[in-house]
Amino acid sequence: MKTASSTDPTRANIFLDRELSQLTFNRRVLAQAEDTSLPLLERLRYLCIVSNNLDEFFEVRVASLLAQGNLAENPALVANLARISNECHNLVKDQYAVLNTEVLPELKKKGVHLVRHTDRNEAQRAWVKEYFEREVRPLLTPIGLDPAHPFPQVVNKSLNFIISLTGKDAFGRGTGIAIVKAPRVLPRVIRIPDELSTNGGMSFCLLSSIIHSHIEDLFTGREVIAYSQFRVTRDSDLWVDEEEVKNLRQALKGELQGRQFGTSVRLEVAKNCAPELSEFLLEQFGLDKSRLYAVDGPVNLVRLAELIDHVKQPSLRFEPFVPGMPQKTAHHDIFEQLKKHDILLHHPFQSFQTVVDFIQVAAHDPSVVAIKQTIYRTGMHSDLMEALMAAARAGKEVTVILELMARFDEEANINWADKLEQAGAQVVYGVVGLKTHAKVALVIRREDADAEGNPGGLRFYAHLGTGNYHLTTTRLYTDFGLLTAHPEMAQEVNEVFIHLTSLTKPHKLTHLWLAPFALQSEIIKAIRNEAKIARAGRPGRIIVKINALVDESVIRALYAASHDGVKIDLIVRGACTLKPGVPGLSENIKVRSIIGRFLEHSRIYYFRNDLAHDVYLASADWMSRNLFRRIEVAFPILDKALKRRVITEGLNPYLKDNSNAWELDPGGHYQRRKVRGKQVEFSAQRHLMELLGTHPVDTGE
Repeated sequence: MKTASSTDPTRANIFLDRELSQLTFNRRVLAQAEDTSLPLLERLRYLCIVSNNLDEFFEVRVASLLAQGNLAENPALVANLARISNECHNLVKDQYAVLNTEVLPELKKKGVHLVRHTDRNEAQRAWVKEYFEREVRPLLTPIGLDPAHPFPQVVNKSLNFIISLTGKDAFGRGTGIAIVKAPRVLPRVIRIPDELSTNGGMSFCLLSSIIHSHIEDLFTGREVIAYSQFRVTRDSDLWVDEEEVKNLRQALKGELQGRQFGTSVRLEVAKNCAPELSEFLLEQFGLDKSRLYAVDGPVNLVRLAELIDHVKQPSLRFEPFVPGMPQKTAHHDIFEQLKKHDILLHHPFQSFQTVVDFIQVAAHDPSVVAIKQTIYRTGMHSDLMEALMAAARAGKEVTVILELMARFDEEANINWADKLEQAGAQVVYGVVGLKTHAKVALVIRREDADAEGNPGGLRFYAHLGTGNYHLTTTRLYTDFGLLTAHPEMAQEVNEVFIHLTSLTKPHKLTHLWLAPFALQSEIIKAIRNEAKIARAGRPGRIIVKINALVDESVIRALYAASHDGVKIDLIVRGACTLKPGVPGLSENIKVRSIIGRFLEHSRIYYFRNDLAHDVYLASADWMSRNLFRRIEVAFPILDKALKRRVITEGLNPYLKDNSNAWELDPGGHYQRRKVRGKQVEFSAQRHLMELLGTHPVDTGE
């Protein structure tokens, strides 16, 4: 289902625009690429991240706005799209300026050369020509356009070329336009042999540059008068009528093919593309000129990440970081430890291996009779999934709630569903119409009575987290996880699984806040409780760390609490439509965003509650889709020592940060927080690396 932000002008007084807020997040990421204190390859990586974020922004958000209907009948939407377009064009222009005037020239000084055709020496040109003839040309299929050869289907975000030709073709006809698709199987960044680099170091060229250099070789007897690379971005939001289909997995497989050819939403061409060629392409894709982006470089900067992978110079990257291992889990039986105390994990500063060990040990433990787990994103290769399959093959009851509609991970999840079922696991796809976004796992063991008086029988052990069971992102995203054998909490986790598999109404949950049933109402209830405390003359306090804040009901509750005197700090990484610091509305609310080495991903809700210090971790951001259209779980930290850890590791350092913090003003603009006077520079992420990492690193401060 398509959704979009409202264009009601009266809302502008109390809410910021969601799309523009999302774009300002990309501005903050671009600022990392502009930061000369960061290693060069990391600056290039931030440029790639901006491009990837913009791709998804167009594929989902812009596509959603355009799908609302006839634009001629909605002038407010047209105006909003114009503002979005203007900001996107400025952002892309600045992005390529950083690439061309800062990052690539500085990499060249360090011996990393990205050479264009005009910059190559004779030996390099000869090698490139031989590479083109051997590896590229055999895979190219130039298409001359005529009535028998209409404009071809162009795959979403693929690299293509448009060529203008003079003269006549082999059949005496004056076909003037040709299209060449770049083979998707070829790398986009090709390393030239080091011995051919005149200045030493490493030299690379782009596949687009190689094809550009030899376009004329594809059209014998014709003259190429103009050409350009181009890329079209399409609507990639999948839609399946889950009420009608009998097999969601099979229906989704069909939809994945259609995603490649959704409605066009953006066209990228080279900066020097001839106007008649760009106009021809716009006509073919049904786009107006506002959707055209003429870029000064490759049309897909995301693929420059391949260059980062090639270059191994340590000085051009962040210092290596080795996450710490929780001391309480080292060299001890994890189930025996959990009987004594909960274990809090803070990733990536502490290793995710503890969670992997938890499932792997359970898979091979003869006392374990069942394992249940939700999967939203897990990647193409996963030790966790292998452990679940091993457990199923060993005869244990394995249930996996696997979300097939996890955007852009659908294919990987479909493949895992097939493998899990072949291994004997029970695979369920969650609830029709709702994405299962909760991150929970449950291990059930049959145990004998122990010396401490615990009776024998089935014992539950749970893992609850704020992030995905994806081994790659656990090294790149900040998240919290809790391992617990708390009888009531673990039993409630089992109730969630029963609810998801049986589709029955869940029993009343004392500890867990479950969306879409109670999460939003519990959040608002907690906010109003702080307001009640403040009205009674006692200090009300709320601190929240989330990725996005756009739910209007929650924002209105925060406004009301601010009016009653509650001091509110919001650490929101991405889109935030709340206006902070507005007199009479939100003067007690501050909003900040942290952009650093790791992607801030943990969700933490803190309510002072008259010194009870209620601390919840959650899978959910404060967005309507999370609160009403997903299965989400928020869970309390009950152990006082672990509660203090969440506050001192997950909140306080981020409020103190004056290195990677950006503060939001009422107009929707972010200002980078700077060291003032005698202040000492402080980075929350650097602090946590030193505090929790295996090998402390030099801060340089």
